[in-house]
Amino acid sequence: MRFLRFPALLAAALSIFAAPVAAHAIEIKVSALALERTLHTQLFNGADGRYNFRGSATTPCFAYAQDPKVSFKDERIVIHVTTHARLGTKLRGSCLGVGLDTDADVSVVPDAQGESIGFRDPSLDHLSESRELNFLLVPFLSKKLPQQMKLNAADLIRQLLVKSAEATGYDVKLDNLKVHSMQVSGDALVVDFDGDLSVH
Repeated sequence: MRFLRFPALLAAALSIFAAPVAAHAIEIKVSALALERTLHTQLFNGADGRYNFRGSATTPCFAYAQDPKVSFKDERIVIHVTTHARLGTKLRGSCLGVGLDTDADVSVVPDAQGESIGFRDPSLDHLSESRELNFLLVPFLSKKLPQQMKLNAADLIRQLLVKSAEATGYDVKLDNLKVHSMQVSGDALVVDFDGDLSVH
């Protein structure tokens, strides 16, 4: 059994050659920083690392989240975001309303989903004191954010193996992969999976 730092999956795939055709019971340790990078790539990719859930950077009334931070607590993954909003009525290019700045937290449980590292059971651990802002925050934190943190492990490994022949002299293909279980352990998300490789 091997213990690997994500996303160094190419090294992981090549180390599987201890079994020439099939590999079983491989573990990857996914760090909090790796999950943060996923969120930045898949969700917080607007101007200044923002995700706008109302308006945009050019509208007078707006609401957005930015600067996601991921940590582990007990068996859950905690995502902390900072939110900024100006909510009210648009009038002559201005927003007549209140400005709000707050932090919000949601925690999720890791969930094996075929080839993917998924997340379920969102718990809203901290919200703003504004009911209007929370009306926008709740669906973002409980649905959008966990969905966008999902990773297809098989696709990622296949991308890393594209240049395997050039790097090693062997053309390595991932034939299939199945994530069996995931759990938070210390400062990492430990992912158990089976995979089959072919080498040419």
